[in-house]
Amino acid sequence: MYWSIQEIARLTGVTSRTLRHYDAVGLLPAVRTTASGPRRYDRTAVVRLQRILLLRDLGLGLGDIATLLDSEQDEVPALRRHLVSLRAEQDRLARQIASVERTVAALEQDPDAKEDIMAQDMLDGFDHTRYEQEVTERWGRDAYEQGDRWWTGLGKEEQDAFKADVAALSKAWADAAEAGTDPASDEAQALAARHAAWLVAVPGTPGHGQGRPDKGYLLGLADLYVADDRFATSYGGTGGATFVRDALRVYAEHAYPEDAS
Repeated sequence: MYWSIQEIARLTGVTSRTLRHYDAVGLLPAVRTTASGPRRYDRTAVVRLQRILLLRDLGLGLGDIATLLDSEQDEVPALRRHLVSLRAEQDRLARQIASVERTVAALEQDPDAKEDIMAQDMLDGFDHTRYEQEVTERWGRDAYEQGDRWWTGLGKEEQDAFKADVAALSKAWADAAEAGTDPASDEAQALAARHAAWLVAVPGTPGHGQGRPDKGYLLGLADLYVADDRFATSYGGTGGATFVRDALRVYAEHAYPEDAS
C-alpha cells in the first residue's frame, strides 16, 4: 500500500515541504511507482516517519535523528523503548491533572484553608526526574547523574531560590521580547550572559567548570527553545522563544570568537 505526500501531510500535520526536505536529505526517502511519478510512501517509510516524529519531539536535530535511525535498524525494539517513554509521560500528565484538580477542588471548598492541602497532593507528577531519559540521550548518563545529585543535594530553601531565579530570568526574557527588544541590544545580551551563567552553574552541563557552556550545547539548546513547546511557554510563546534563540546566537558569536569561521 502506498500513501501520497498529501495524505501523509494530512495525517501527521507535517507539511509537504518538510516531507520533501526529509526526502532530499535522505532522512525519509520516498518511493515512486514510476520513474517520473509523484512521491509515494510505503509501510516502511511510514514506520520510519513515526520514529522521526518521536525523536523530533525529544528535540533532536535531523543529523542526530539520522544517526540514531541508522544505528537502530531493528524497528520493533526502538519503538518499544519509545512506547515506554510515552506511557511514562502519559502517567506523569495524568498525575499532574489529578493533582491540579485536587488543588482546585480544595480551594473552591475553602479558599482560606490552603494549609490543609497536602504538598504531596499538589505536587504529584511535577518531578524533575521526568527529563532523565532526554538528558541521558542528549548529553550522556553522567550529565544527568551529576545534575540530579546536585539538585537533590540542595535544601528546600536553595531549591526554592533556584526556581525563583529561573522564573525571574524567564520573565525578563518574556518581557524583553514583548517590548520588541533587539536581540543584539545591550539589554538582550545582558540577559544572554545571565542565561549562559545560569546554565553553566548546574553540574553536568557541558562546559560546567569552564566558566561558560560549550558553544554547541548553547546553540543547540537555543534552537530547542523554539522547537519544543515546553520551552516556548516559558518565554511567552514561540515569539518569545525565537527572541531568546536569536539573542543567544548573537551572544555566542561574540563570546566564542575563537570558534568563528
